[in-house]
Amino acid sequence: MSSVAEKLQRKSQRAAATKQVRLKLVYIDFWSAVKLSFLLMVTLGIIFVVVNLLVWVVLDTTHIFNNINGLLREILNQADFDVTSVYSLPNVGLFSFVVAVLNVVVGTALGAITALLYNVSVRISGGLLVGFTNN
Repeated sequence: MSSVAEKLQRKSQRAAATKQVRLKLVYIDFWSAVKLSFLLMVTLGIIFVVVNLLVWVVLDTTHIFNNINGLLREILNQADFDVTSVYSLPNVGLFSFVVAVLNVVVGTALGAITALLYNVSVRISGGLLVGFTNN
C-alpha cells in the first residue's frame, strides 16, 4: 500500500494538459463602455491638473520664471514685464481644470462612439476571435 505522499508524487509527474478556449467578442455593452471611459478620463483629468500644478511649482521654486522675466525684459526693452502675472498659479490651475473637463467630455463621447461602432461592425465581420488558455 502506498502513502499519500507517493500518490501526490505520481500525480505531479504527469504533464498537465493545457486547455485552450477560443471565444468571439460579439458585443460591447454601451453603458459599460461609457462608464469605463468616463472613469478613465476623470482619472486622467485629475492627473493632468496635478502634474500641471506641480510643474508650475517646480518652475517657480527653481526661479525659472525670474530668469525668463530677465531675458524677456532685455529682448522687449520693457521694465514692467512679468511672466508670473500671466502664468500665475490660479491661472494655470484654472486652465488645467477647464482642459481636463473638456477632455472628460470628449473622451467619454469617444468611448461611447467606439462601442457603438464596434457593435455595428460586428454584424458585418462576425466579431473578434480571442483565445484563452489555463496555466
